[in-house]
Amino acid sequence: MIPFPIGEASPVRFAGPLPRACDVVVIGGGIIGVMTAWFLAGRGQRVFLCEKGRIAGEQSSRNWGWVRQQGRDPAELPMMIESLAIWKGLEAEAEADLGFRQTGVLYLADGDKDIADFEAWMAHARAHGLDTRMLGRGELAAMLPGKAGWPGAIWTASDARAEPWIAVPRLAAAAQRRGVMIAENCAARCLDIAGGRVAGVVTEQGRVGADRVVLAGGSWSALLARRHGINLPQLSVRATVSATVPLPEIFAGAASDGHFAMRRRNDGGYTLTPGASHDFFIGPDAFRHLRAFWPQIRKDMSSTRIYPWGPAGYPDSWRTRRRWSGDAVSPFERMRILNPAPNMASIEKVRDLFAAAFPAIGRPAIASAWAGMIDTLPDVVPVIDHAAALPGLTVATGFSGHGFGIGPGAGRVVADLVMGAPAGHDITRFRLSRFSDGTPVTIGPSL
Repeated sequence: MIPFPIGEASPVRFAGPLPRACDVVVIGGGIIGVMTAWFLAGRGQRVFLCEKGRIAGEQSSRNWGWVRQQGRDPAELPMMIESLAIWKGLEAEAEADLGFRQTGVLYLADGDKDIADFEAWMAHARAHGLDTRMLGRGELAAMLPGKAGWPGAIWTASDARAEPWIAVPRLAAAAQRRGVMIAENCAARCLDIAGGRVAGVVTEQGRVGADRVVLAGGSWSALLARRHGINLPQLSVRATVSATVPLPEIFAGAASDGHFAMRRRNDGGYTLTPGASHDFFIGPDAFRHLRAFWPQIRKDMSSTRIYPWGPAGYPDSWRTRRRWSGDAVSPFERMRILNPAPNMASIEKVRDLFAAAFPAIGRPAIASAWAGMIDTLPDVVPVIDHAAALPGLTVATGFSGHGFGIGPGAGRVVADLVMGAPAGHDITRFRLSRFSDGTPVTIGPSL
């Protein structure tokens, strides 16, 4: 099946009903919200998940579909290892084909610096018992024959892939069978606060009472958090993706160098992307959070194209409202699904790079192209934490393009946080207060 973005024209598959009250409300129908609801329901909680547009309508259906341990920030690795273990059993538990295949992830070196970075990251792989290993030029050429002249690579055979536009909606359907109540086209306008703590959520369809709420709204999380006085230094970048027509198999897994990335799909084509290249649209939050993002800016902005403004209705658009009441239309209803136009110039460049690397195939025909908005935080790791300033609220956002693969493990951790149970991993690095307690912004040794 050639993928296409889930959009507002897609049929509503989850229509409620809206409960008057429940144990936990989850805001956001991406993989983090869906898997949090999945695990909460498994713990006997009455859960309502509200999604302003469609389940997986934004980045959770528009990502590369990689399920990788390789190259992650060391603080994410224990959760990601757990996540991979959960993925292995999810198809049986969900009784659905999610497209999950353990076909490996390969990072290709463009030069000596990349090889040095790979070798440095191997220390984390060894510390966590991963099957990651370095490949020399000859072994790499046998695994991935090409003409790009890559001098080496780092390879994790146990890493995997899945089909995001298929997997997340099917996981939502399985969560619904577990008892989760799900409503699409149901924006959470604001939180209901009583006595200084969460008492429910005001949606466009009415109020739902709950003393525990999970904010997993992806790119929209900071806008809702700020509405309630919680400062979350979150920005978004546009990432462009394409799908080729079916092609001869070059490589069964996922691979990336500094210029483009590819992943074999179950329909015989490849998901082909410009790799680390992104587009950033400047809005008010870009100035508000400049200090927090400065270490990331100083580290490397070479792969980011900057535009002075973005389309109306984006979370950080100059024209997006920052203040609204619970009885009025919110910004979340005005933009049901972030559906940015893909950067076709970058796709054309990737086609040329692919042809140069694999001349026997040549310039691949593109069946579909789309873009998504990746929510990112200054240190490129998420917030997974209670909001101390607002008891009853748990925040799970800012996965910075790493959310799809780690989603099941993160969902389990968030569910246990909500329940007051131990997280099972050291999640200190993911605390919300790190952006306000004087902690220096530190970008970890990820690849």
